[in-house]
Amino acid sequence: MDLVQEIRRYNAGRDPERLRLKYQRMRADPFVFLRGACHLFYARLPVQGIFRSAPPAWCCGDLHLENFGSYKGDNRLVYFDLNDFDEAVLAPASWDPVRLLASLRVGASSLGVRPDAVQDLCTAFLSSYARALAEGKAFWMEPQTAQGLVRELLDSLKGRQRPDFLDGRTVLKGKKRTLRIDGRKALPATDAQRAEVMDFMESFARTQENPGFFHVLDVARRIAGTGSLGVDRHVVLVEGKGSPDGNYLLDLKQALPSSLAPHVPTPQPRWASEAERVVAVQRRVQAVSMAFLQPATMAGKPYVLRGLQPSEDRITLDGAHQRAADIQFVASAMGQLVAWGQLRSAGRQGSAIADELIDFGSQPRWQDELQDAALDMAHRTIEDASEFGTAYDDGAFRS
Repeated sequence: MDLVQEIRRYNAGRDPERLRLKYQRMRADPFVFLRGACHLFYARLPVQGIFRSAPPAWCCGDLHLENFGSYKGDNRLVYFDLNDFDEAVLAPASWDPVRLLASLRVGASSLGVRPDAVQDLCTAFLSSYARALAEGKAFWMEPQTAQGLVRELLDSLKGRQRPDFLDGRTVLKGKKRTLRIDGRKALPATDAQRAEVMDFMESFARTQENPGFFHVLDVARRIAGTGSLGVDRHVVLVEGKGSPDGNYLLDLKQALPSSLAPHVPTPQPRWASEAERVVAVQRRVQAVSMAFLQPATMAGKPYVLRGLQPSEDRITLDGAHQRAADIQFVASAMGQLVAWGQLRSAGRQGSAIADELIDFGSQPRWQDELQDAALDMAHRTIEDASEFGTAYDDGAFRS
């Protein structure tokens, strides 16, 4: 594989300004490289053994440590769950766990986790995943049921207020807000982009019970994530429940085909659009859907619309300041969430029924194979990151 050409090919057509940010971030750290090169991971994953024979399940596709977080559901309650489904597909149930395990190994250094503690984290995740599958019951994590660092995160959100959240993302002049263009979370939209988004939102508002809620006040290009940087994406400031502090922020992101699609051995459903795929799988896997989550079409292209909230956050793992037992507990919680999502979405459009997943989780023989593969994939990712870094320094990604 020509690594440079493959990365260029995959990212062709993206917004150059945000794509430069993506490449800069990928150069900085192997863990960020893994997050920005999902397509390479699955191009290298051997589709044999447990990666072909595991029962089919609805998978996040790009599972790693940063794709778990808190959010407010459409029932107004806060949850901790998987939260990024851009790459979601129907795949062998082993695909999500192997990527998460590889991310633990690749990310250990940047998380401050000692090398001798990484295996314990991997074992905690995988044992918890298999045990939750074998139990066959899908639960969820909210402030009343979560424990450890997850509970601390969810409890910390109680004091967050919408005005403070808006103040961090917008500029208030009198009683009117505009988006804060800071080069970190937002870039200016062109006149054409602004007009396109406003036309879409006007049409969308007419289909809603309260059209005035979605009256657009401002539009900007959004900077978020790593893998999707450069994809057409906007943050939209709307009237909401009234200016200035009742305003809401929406995320409008183009949905592209999953990078797993060329490699996955499992037949896929025929979706009406890529946005329909992303939203349908997210609704199936998450305990409760995120607020405002829905597929949309803008200028003939599929987009995913959702809300941006004060309650969105992630757990910051820091091996230098957190107990090893606490970090292991987070890894175990992640294993449970992956299993619960697969059980919750079982039997849908070709996915295995719960009995098959229970049987899979009850069989220990595949766990060593998955651990070995994750170690190999971590080594390959680190090698790819090094090759990318050399090419980046030589100017291969300047244009």
